Amino acid sequence: MRTNTFFSLFWILVIFIMSCTSVNPTKVADSCIIFKEKKFWYKDSRKSYDKWDVPISLQLAIINQESSFKQYAKPERKKLLGILPWKRESSAFGYAQVVDPTWQWYKDSTGNTNASRANFADITDFIGWYVSKTSKMLGIPKNDAYNQYLAYHEGQNGWKKKSYQNKNWLLKAAYNVKENNDKYNLQLKNCEKEFNKKGLFGFL
Repeated sequence: MRTNTFFSLFWILVIFIMSCTSVNPTKVADSCIIFKEKKFWYKDSRKSYDKWDVPISLQLAIINQESSFKQYAKPERKKLLGILPWKRESSAFGYAQVVDPTWQWYKDSTGNTNASRANFADITDFIGWYVSKTSKMLGIPKNDAYNQYLAYHEGQNGWKKKSYQNKNWLLKAAYNVKENNDKYNLQLKNCEKEFNKKGLFGFL
């Protein structure tokens, strides 16, 4: 009897954790639906916006492009001899597919040493930090989703060298980010007031 109870509680916990850290892929096109399902995600995104002045819509657009809101996303493995699973193309991981050196740069710069690429609050803070860095280093406005994503993917030095010019797939991805950013922004205008309502004790 105790064993059955233990396993029941275990699966309830697993389902609860999964529901807190993932979002239905069919609903990632609507920022209002995303935040209605994941209310703490709005608080995390808003906190990053207040801190870095980076639009919530851009935070979502980058995450959507990089992982479709999958918490533990990784690049696919290469195939050895076309059959056997081999090494991954990079160390990219998590919601925003951040590589190891960039993540370490973020932790060293912010002092957020316990940050995780699989934690939504840390990722929204990271995107805010990175976009702010890009704006200062390259002069790209924080609301220029197209060029911000190119610099996000290629790095600030890569953007300076225009390493993206002959990568049609990347230019298309940057256009998708811009389109999603604009769409998310329009959607939020219709529902953001709901998420900004304060509770009984004055907290969001």
